Amino acid sequence: MTKSLPTVFILITVAINSMGIGLIMPVMPDLIGEVTGGNLANAAIWGGILATSFAVMQFLFGPVVGNLSDRFGRRPVLLVALCVMVLDYLVMALAGVIWLLLLGRIIGGITAATQSTANAYMADISRPESKATNFGLISAAFGVGFIIGPLLGGVMGELGTRAPFFTAAVLAATNLAFGYFVLPETVTDRIRRRFEWRRANPLGALRQIGSLPGAGRLLTLFFLYQVAFYAYPSIWAYFTRERFGWESGMVGLSLTVFGMAMTLTQGWLIRMVLARWGEARTVIYGLGFSLLSFFLLSVITNGTVALLLTPISALGAVVSPALQGMMSRTVPDDAQGELQGVLTSTAAVSMIVAPLLMTQTFAFFTAETAPVYLPGAPFMLSMLLIVAGALVFISRPRVATT
Repeated sequence: MTKSLPTVFILITVAINSMGIGLIMPVMPDLIGEVTGGNLANAAIWGGILATSFAVMQFLFGPVVGNLSDRFGRRPVLLVALCVMVLDYLVMALAGVIWLLLLGRIIGGITAATQSTANAYMADISRPESKATNFGLISAAFGVGFIIGPLLGGVMGELGTRAPFFTAAVLAATNLAFGYFVLPETVTDRIRRRFEWRRANPLGALRQIGSLPGAGRLLTLFFLYQVAFYAYPSIWAYFTRERFGWESGMVGLSLTVFGMAMTLTQGWLIRMVLARWGEARTVIYGLGFSLLSFFLLSVITNGTVALLLTPISALGAVVSPALQGMMSRTVPDDAQGELQGVLTSTAAVSMIVAPLLMTQTFAFFTAETAPVYLPGAPFMLSMLLIVAGALVFISRPRVATT
């Protein structure tokens, strides 16, 4: 039991990171309106600025945090980040002006970059053959946070616009205390590596990891898959309202079903899939499921069928942990934090690119001047990205992976 507590802490940390985003989403329009005095349209503009600043900080600081953990250890980086996270939520809970909210999102993006350290910790304690499976547990924890966050945020939001922030601060503080007592250090002198700024900036870290045999193509596929996958959160609410006439309740239900299916896929199903197919074939089959689900969503016109299709769409979620497992085995032990930092930055870039790309595509093909009325056009674009990623993966040099 004692040996499993660090893993429990890591999974809770990832879940809280994920929850923190969803927890505050239901009240952000009202809170921004309170501090700016503007209307909903103005709040939406500021909401986009806050979300983008969060993703940009993740991109910039993912490799920095990962490299710091390679030098000073996973434990201090994770505990300090949680401490800063608690203070960040308290600042946002008490903010009376928009610049404090912006500062909070900037700091939140930096502390959320500890996802890279959590992944590196999991890599440290995993045997080579179990890394992909354990990365699936982290993805599942993220999915749990994605499910619980919006639900809890909606409930706490009934108590006031500040309540979700105080709730998030309490959760982070409780987890900080838990980690202080149960989390041992995994970075030993054998794998400790000195901190270098040239490797800690996103481009330098990307160049370093991309130079390893096979890693560059795997990173390219990871990016293409992430952009394609973010079609769901980027346009799902708009797509389902336009295509099926769904109200917010049904949209929320469908996202909850998707989150639950994704959690089961990455936390449980992937163990059997990896044992049967291995990492490389798991990636191929996952891409195949994603391609099929994107195609069906692009042409479907029945909302009930779309809801039933949601769990099948989540089967493609095996791609990310399988890719993480493959890449983790291509880098040395003293660069696990750096790799996970690069992956965090890559995911952050996809979170910047995907909403702009997918929403603009949706708007173009649903406008009155559209050459063809096609609400599912973003999913067709995701199909093309999946095909491109599959071609990159198939053409990769053969490396020592399962």
